[in-house]
Amino acid sequence: MKKETIQLFVTGGTFDKDYNFITGELYFQDTHLKEMFERGRCTLSLDIKTLMMVDSLEMTEADREIIIHNCRKSPHENIIITHGTDRMVATAKALASQDLQDKTIVLTGAMIPYAFGTSSDGFFNLGAALAFAQSLSPGVYISMNGRCFDWDRVQKNRDTGYFEAIDE
Repeated sequence: MKKETIQLFVTGGTFDKDYNFITGELYFQDTHLKEMFERGRCTLSLDIKTLMMVDSLEMTEADREIIIHNCRKSPHENIIITHGTDRMVATAKALASQDLQDKTIVLTGAMIPYAFGTSSDGFFNLGAALAFAQSLSPGVYISMNGRCFDWDRVQKNRDTGYFEAIDE
């Protein structure tokens, strides 16, 4: 049986921020995904592509168009997008408005940068997103805190720092 390759698109967000120990500032240098997959002993077939390195609060509609274009162009059916948590739902909404019916797209991120070590939730969220991307039907989802949500049934609770389902 041939392994299905999972497409990973990096867009930045807290997930990939580094910490300057002198100034105390967070900044982008490069994605941590390859290191994370090595540490996690991942044996999946992966295609990792960095689209941008931006904080989602600074993400523009043009940035979202780049994400949509790359999802459409990807030959892979299973796609994970690492994304900042503040505008993750907005990007999921933009993706859901497109004709990407044969794709399973899972957005994930972190509240604490991976560079912070064991206190980061990024490793956990990435692992969960990998599992969800392989097991869900085509559609657009958000995976955070070990849960998976339909894109239009979730919100970030800014008081608790967790994603939660929106009740009907």
